[in-house]
Amino acid sequence: MANSREIQARMRSIKDTMKITNAMCMISSSKLQKARKNLKNTEPYFYTIQDALGKILDLSPDTGNEFFDLREDVPEKERKKGYIVVTADKGMAGAYNHNVIKIAENEALSDNKNMLFVVGEVGRRYFEKKNIPIDIDFKYTAQNPNMNRARIISEKIVELFKQGELDEVYIVFTRMVNSVTFNAEMKQLLPLKKTKITQNLERSNNYQQCFFEPDIDTVFEHIVPNYVAGFVYGALVESYCAEHNARMMAMQTATDAGKDMLKSLDIEYNRARQAAITQEITEVIAGAKAQKNKEE
Repeated sequence: MANSREIQARMRSIKDTMKITNAMCMISSSKLQKARKNLKNTEPYFYTIQDALGKILDLSPDTGNEFFDLREDVPEKERKKGYIVVTADKGMAGAYNHNVIKIAENEALSDNKNMLFVVGEVGRRYFEKKNIPIDIDFKYTAQNPNMNRARIISEKIVELFKQGELDEVYIVFTRMVNSVTFNAEMKQLLPLKKTKITQNLERSNNYQQCFFEPDIDTVFEHIVPNYVAGFVYGALVESYCAEHNARMMAMQTATDAGKDMLKSLDIEYNRARQAAITQEITEVIAGAKAQKNKEE
């Protein structure tokens, strides 16, 4: 059994660690609420963009064919796929990073023609350590996702798709189901799917009277990057929310585990102290008895 000083030192160490885990839990809670608010505030804008694309397709079904091109003439073995992988910048978030990396690793390594774009320091370090090639210029932090970053990412992948350097583009991120559950998912960004854009379209006769300058194809081509940027931004924010939600749960679990350890150590400390007191009493009695025998 450890002595009382060793147990007290362990208890102080655990209390100091609990202060850190509790602080991290509160910080993640604050950042989570802010990110959710930002996502909620921007959702109407992207719903309007999707509605506009749907109405343009309703007026001119052949518009923007290059964005819906499935490139069926390209054999499966020769198709070039790009994967945007959204991870965190640090760990201590349970299985959050592992789940995303696992999906990306299984998909991206299936063919050496695939391109990997990684958001977040954890993902970059992991793939670099595994000697898995990633786009070295695609260095974005996972912290504080914003619309400007989403637009830059979307413009880059749209350009690669239009140039034929990529035949398919996917994004691997973590979607929040509720405040407790979050799942790592992979969604296709390009080519676009007409059914997905037009499924929630609200038809309006007034829209038939709209004019597009300089022409409908040009307007559509300028809106698509914003539509893709909306999806990317949503994925970045959802991943950011899921990250902090996972970190909150991990830090809360660590704090609770620390409390349980303190209870066990407190019992052990009392036992050690009682054992020490008993030993001291025994030594005093033994000494007194030895002294009495000596006097006799």
